[in-house]
Parts: sequence; C-alpha cells; structure tokens
Amino acid sequence: MGPGYRHVACCVEGSLAHKAVIAAGTRMLADKDSKLTLLHVVTQPIAMMATPAPDISGLFESAEHWLKDVVNDTQAALRAAGSEATVDGVLLEGHPGISVVSWTKDADVDLVVAASHRGHFDRALLGSFATYVAYHSPCDVHLVRPELTATTDADA
Repeated sequence: MGPGYRHVACCVEGSLAHKAVIAAGTRMLADKDSKLTLLHVVTQPIAMMATPAPDISGLFESAEHWLKDVVNDTQAALRAAGSEATVDGVLLEGHPGISVVSWTKDADVDLVVAASHRGHFDRALLGSFATYVAYHSPCDVHLVRPELTATTDADA
C-alpha cells in the first residue's frame, strides 16, 4: 500500500470524483491494521422564502443505500488487491465542511482525502469545501484533483 496512514477518511459524493478520492485514499493506507472510512454528507436542500419546504423524507435513506454500495464495492476491490484493510461508511448530516471536520476530531483519523472541485454555484453559495477542510482539519489532508473529462469545462 502507501506511506502508512492507519485511518484514512475519504469524502465521497455523487460525482465521478469519488472514485479518484477512494483510489488516492487506498494508496495512502498502511499495509496492516488500517481502516478506510468513506464519509458522505447529506445536506438539506436550500428552500427559497417564496416556496414551500421541499420534501426530503427519502433523501437520507437513498444516501444510506448509495453509501452502502460504495463501501461494499471498495471493500471488494481492496480484498481483490490483497489488502486486509477494513472499509466502513459514515453518513453525516449538515454543512459538508463543518460536518467532516467535526467528525474527524472525534474519530482518530490520520488523513482526510477529498476532491478539490465544486461547481461555481455551490462554491459561491456555500464556500469551498476543500478549503474549509484543509484549514480546519485536525489531521493531514490530501486534496485530489480529478481528471478533467471531455464533458467538463476546462476553463471552469
């Protein structure tokens, strides 16, 4: 495996970037007795003042199912590669940066891995997740810049 972090937390979300984050996180794991935690944060949709609050009853449940699938796929890939690392998933709720940093303070994490991109609208409205985690995390942070694809605006 990699440089030997015992507990690596990978921030995963619905874009294809989570695959690059998980790949980077697995490269950073110690050879033995290591743990990979996949973190996913469910945020409340922003309701506009003139509209009724959105129905979010299924949001958390669908995120749980998605995260469970990603955890199972990651565990299978690690086993196929000969790793003995364990993989688990943690579903958080709230502001992504604050939720991740707060969780890492209590979870004895050695390294947080996150994607370094976000859409212009989210960044303007919520701030940069990667910047917040990098400046406030109690442990090392590794930011992954996923490959630009043909459908991605290279100038964005």
